[in-house]
Amino acid sequence: MVKIKGLKGIRPKQDLADKIASRPYDVLNSEEARVEAKGNPYSFLHVVKSEIDLPGDIDHYDEQVYLKAAENLQTMLQKSWLIQDENDCIYVYRQIIDGHEQYGLVVDASVNDYIAGKIKIHELTRELKEKDRTNHVKYTNANTGPVFLTYNADETIDQLVEKVVNEKPEYDFTADDGIRHTVWVISDADTIQSLITQFDQIPFTYVADGHHRSKSAAMVGEIRRKANPDHTGDEEYNWFLAVLFPHNQLNIIDYNRVVTDLNGLSEQEFIRKIAEKFTVTPVCCKGSAKPKNTNTFGMYLSQQWYVLKAKPEIFDKADPVDSLDVSILTKNILQPVLGIGDLRKDERIDFVGGIRGLGELEKRVDSGEMVVAFALFPVSIKQLMAIADAGKIMPPKTTWFEPKLRSGLVVHSLE
Repeated sequence: MVKIKGLKGIRPKQDLADKIASRPYDVLNSEEARVEAKGNPYSFLHVVKSEIDLPGDIDHYDEQVYLKAAENLQTMLQKSWLIQDENDCIYVYRQIIDGHEQYGLVVDASVNDYIAGKIKIHELTRELKEKDRTNHVKYTNANTGPVFLTYNADETIDQLVEKVVNEKPEYDFTADDGIRHTVWVISDADTIQSLITQFDQIPFTYVADGHHRSKSAAMVGEIRRKANPDHTGDEEYNWFLAVLFPHNQLNIIDYNRVVTDLNGLSEQEFIRKIAEKFTVTPVCCKGSAKPKNTNTFGMYLSQQWYVLKAKPEIFDKADPVDSLDVSILTKNILQPVLGIGDLRKDERIDFVGGIRGLGELEKRVDSGEMVVAFALFPVSIKQLMAIADAGKIMPPKTTWFEPKLRSGLVVHSLE
C-alpha cells in the first residue's frame, strides 16, 4: 500500500507567495524564463531555471547552473523570503482554471514505493534530463519542484480535505496567467495521521506529470543510501515532494507535434502517402481542424488546415497503447513517412502543449521554423491508468496536464 508522510515544508513568507511561486522548469525555455522573472528577484525561476542569472551562452547542464540554483535557494532562506515549518505538515493545494477546480495534497512520497512500482509510470525518461534533475536535487539538497501524482478517488480522503478547506487558507492568489492558487496548511497531528492511514489503503499512485523529477528523486535516494553507512531508512532522502490529486478532478489536454521537414518529400507526395492510411480533408481554419474525437487529427501545412481520419484497419482497438492517437500518428506518419526515429531523441520533432492553442502550431509553421504540425485529441485519465496498470508505456509526450503546479509554494529539504 502507498506510504506518505508530512514534511517540514520550506515555503514563502505569506505576503510573498504570489511573487515567489513560478511556473515549473519544463514549461518555459530559458529566454521565456528570463522575461518572466525580469524585475522580480523573488521569482522561484531563479532556483528552477537558474541559468537565467548566468551568461546567455552557458551550457544549461554546466555545473555553474546547479551551483547558482543552490546559491539562490540559500539566499531566499537567508533573507527570510522562504521559511521552514518547525513540524511536519501536509498542505492542501487548490487550483482553479476556467471554472475547473482540483484539490491536491502536498506530501512526501516514498522512494521505496517508486522503486517497488507502487508509484506507477506511463512514460520513459531521457537520460540527459534524468542527469539534469538529479544534479539539481544533489546541489540544492532539495526537491524544488513537486511530482504530480494521481490516485483513484477516495471518499474518506475527500471528506478530510473538505474539512480543511473550510478554514482560512495560508495563500490565495491569482497568477498572471489567470490561474488561481490556494494553499492550506495542515499542522494538526490527528488529521495528518488520518490521511497517512487512509493512503495506506490505496494500492497504487500514478505519475501524471514529473517522470524525470520522480526518477531523479529515486536516484538521489539510492546514491545517498549507498554513501551512508549508518542509513536507517528514516532519512529525508528516502522521500520526495509530491502533490496527490484524485483522478476524477484532473484535466488532460492535447499534446501536439511539429516537425521541421517532410523528409525529402514534396507536399503532394507527402499527402499522397498519408492518404493511404487516413482520409485527408482540407478545412477552412483551425477551429474546424481541432480534433473532437479520438482517431482524428488536425494537420497544418503551407497555411492550410486538414482533418485526418485514421482508417480503422491501421490500429488494434483492443490494444491500450496501439489504439492511442499518439501511437497511430507515430506508427503511420511520423516514423514511416517523415522518418522520425526515436521521439525521445530526434531533434526534427518538437512538442507543443495544447494550452498554447492551435495558433501556436500555425505560428511555428508560418515562421519557417517547422514545416508541418499535427493537433491531437487528448487522452483520458482512464487510458493513462489502464496503461500504467498493464505495465505498458505511452509514447513520449502523450499527456499535458493543466493547470501546472507552481514551483516554490512548498519545497522539500533532504536534510
